[in-house]
Amino acid sequence: MPYPILLYDGVCGLCNRMNHFVLRHDPAGIFRFASLQSPLAARILARHGANPQDLDTVYVVVDHELPDEHLLPRSDAVIFILTQLPGVWRLFASLIRLMPRFLRDWGYRVVARNRYRVFGRSETCMLPHPEDRDRFLDV
Repeated sequence: MPYPILLYDGVCGLCNRMNHFVLRHDPAGIFRFASLQSPLAARILARHGANPQDLDTVYVVVDHELPDEHLLPRSDAVIFILTQLPGVWRLFASLIRLMPRFLRDWGYRVVARNRYRVFGRSETCMLPHPEDRDRFLDV
């Protein structure tokens, strides 16, 4: 299975914190990362009819460049990420999954709408630490 790719808003403080969280809790190194502002993300999103200008959604690309490639948006992406991490995170994902999707995604949209105000915004995408650079596909 190809590595799942996390597509994130590269200038969002919350998204950058999420990337650091995943890097810290993914000892197997299964996730790869690309900003939504990257050409790679634009190509992937175009294949799936998603708007590359919509920076309010985090996506996980599963089975990248395979016939069954698919995108998981918003809360489905968060659940997928948590299920791939070891330890208590899988249990947390199971609890989130118990909520109806419309409710999960409503909560996601509320956070996404306010993320710059609460978590800040940077002028440029984060630069990964040298030991993680190979996991970022758009660096």
